Amino acid sequence: MEKSLASMIQAANTALFVGGELDAIGEHFSADYVVHLTGRDVKAGHYCVREFVTVLRSSFPDAQVEVEILLEGKTRVAWQRTFRGTLKRAFKGFPASGLEIVWRDMVTSQFHNGLIAEEWVVTDLAERLLLSRKR
Repeated sequence: MEKSLASMIQAANTALFVGGELDAIGEHFSADYVVHLTGRDVKAGHYCVREFVTVLRSSFPDAQVEVEILLEGKTRVAWQRTFRGTLKRAFKGFPASGLEIVWRDMVTSQFHNGLIAEEWVVTDLAERLLLSRKR
């Protein structure tokens, strides 16, 4: 029986962000993976996924991840990811604060040959990091 795209999204998030299983990147993402962020596209394949997971898990070592599937089609899934973690190390220019940060990503994932090939992501992480400085 073939896995649903939603279950594949859940599995990828669990393996990478909860388990830190970097070797699982190839099981979930295509080698030519592209992510579209606000104002830029990153076409770095497995490298960009590995780099993001490594930096995020280093800065938020207690990160918890919740995934809510919003819509599943034949080749695409729209979903929301909620991260919760304590900023224990500097993250992209923000110093470690020791504060818990909660942020959400809205993601649409496009699959090709059973792997995530392309994603469109909108996140409020920068806003949450800026707001945490005012506490």
